[in-house]
Amino acid sequence: MCGRLLRLCRGEVGGNGHRPATTPWDSGAELLGQAASERVGAGQGAPRQTPMRRRDVTESANPGPSVPPVAAPGTAGPGTAALELRGLHKRFGEKVAVADLSLRVPTGSFFGLVGPNGAGKTTTLSMATGLLAPDAGQALVHGVDVWRDPVTAKAMLGNLADGVKLFDRLTGEQLVTYNGLLFGLSHDEIAQRTADLLALMDMTDAAGTMVVDYSAGMTKKIALACALVHAPRLLVLDEPFESVDPVSAANIQDILTGYVAGGGTVIVSSHSMDLVQRMCDHVAIVAAGRLLVAGTVDDVRGGESLQDRFVELVGGRRHTEGPEWLRRS
Repeated sequence: MCGRLLRLCRGEVGGNGHRPATTPWDSGAELLGQAASERVGAGQGAPRQTPMRRRDVTESANPGPSVPPVAAPGTAGPGTAALELRGLHKRFGEKVAVADLSLRVPTGSFFGLVGPNGAGKTTTLSMATGLLAPDAGQALVHGVDVWRDPVTAKAMLGNLADGVKLFDRLTGEQLVTYNGLLFGLSHDEIAQRTADLLALMDMTDAAGTMVVDYSAGMTKKIALACALVHAPRLLVLDEPFESVDPVSAANIQDILTGYVAGGGTVIVSSHSMDLVQRMCDHVAIVAAGRLLVAGTVDDVRGGESLQDRFVELVGGRRHTEGPEWLRRS
């Protein structure tokens, strides 16, 4: 597969695997159709229809009275929702990873999703972006159901998922180019956007290096470039700053801030409360698969630091000096 992708990005073969008669790029429409079978959903193939539970129909028909941002889960703020989660539920065996989680992310917001390890953040984002089928509930991107119309929804969505393998036998430039082809961009558009993104990520010198030879931070940056190449309306990033050096992290933050200023919406999960407090305007705190609170950062923290508010809500803080054998005096 990687060999075929490599030939495709070099222009040696067309979307059907044969040497093209005219141009190797065409309009990208054929490749976009192929993408529906190769990349739609976590299950690779036709999207699964996830039946709504009775509670979903009730919630949809009767949204209930409006409440202050922090008063109840799922009320992140006024305005049109870039992402709306309705009663998402996921169980792995006996473990409930996400329990009837509802959340609304306003368009144009820089939204932080925070929680302790095992809180269900990655599972929630995977269901929201079509990588993992929920047991119940809905995920809507600008009003389009991710699981009922995945091609339309994912055309508006850029995703940097945690732990997803890349085609790492391509160079960085080829990988971004391939992702542009999957979204039907023209050759000229892809070339310009790839060059712009590599420059923004400070990776122009590494454009011709295979992704397998990248550091962890470089891999994170090229994955972000792939998520941005089709200019999505919503960008979902799972731990985008993990393993990224401080200079690159600052550059990525500038890119994301500019993206939001230009009308985009960013959802970012992170363990860094300080980073979320500085970077985001909205935040949601989850624990044990449940949404504890959501709203503007200032409303959620309520005059405290976000770190202190997080610890207060999640619990588990132990004030101890540790065992005596650890102390030198």
